[in-house]
Amino acid sequence: MRLYGYFRSSAAYRCRIGFALKGITAEEAFVHLRKGDQKAASFRAVNPQGLVPALDVGGRVLTQSLAILEWLDETHPRPAFLPGSAEDRAEIRAFAQIIACDIHPLQNLRVLDYLRSEYGQDQAGVEKWCQRWIGDGLAACEAILAGREQEGPYCFGATPTLADICLVPQVFSAERFGVDLEAMPRVRKIHRICSELPAFAGAHPAKQPDSEA
Repeated sequence: MRLYGYFRSSAAYRCRIGFALKGITAEEAFVHLRKGDQKAASFRAVNPQGLVPALDVGGRVLTQSLAILEWLDETHPRPAFLPGSAEDRAEIRAFAQIIACDIHPLQNLRVLDYLRSEYGQDQAGVEKWCQRWIGDGLAACEAILAGREQEGPYCFGATPTLADICLVPQVFSAERFGVDLEAMPRVRKIHRICSELPAFAGAHPAKQPDSEA
């Protein structure tokens, strides 16, 4: 397997966590988003969207981080990323999708570059945009966590799930853009607990071979 990613991509960060939790190693291929590697014809042949992550599983390429993580969970069931009842799994998916579908697209590099080029936003304007939308999304995550009975140290129980896999990279992005997390104690606590696990710690952007941090 070959995983195409970029150290700072929160979507690729999710996949690195997932592979580490499953104890599986994938060959890594680095796509430098800042230099525009994703626009090259060679990478567009891998993923026509020009986005990371992409996972080559031998003649077939899987894209979109949540799809890759669910494929990983189906092919390597333990530990489960989506445990419990059908309702439990739906709640975990919904939490993950708040991050992957509602928050993350608004902080995507191509969106931020468009704000700069088409609307003349400087770095302060871009950060204000990110603070608004990341902050709103994580506030919703905090409210969901606050409404749950405490069943364990992670988002949905005693083990990390797809929700935690999405939350940790999103907090990394929030910190990058200066989002105020003071009013989100549950988000901060889960992030801290997860970050102490080797699978999460080893997937951190600063630990990647292509890191520029």
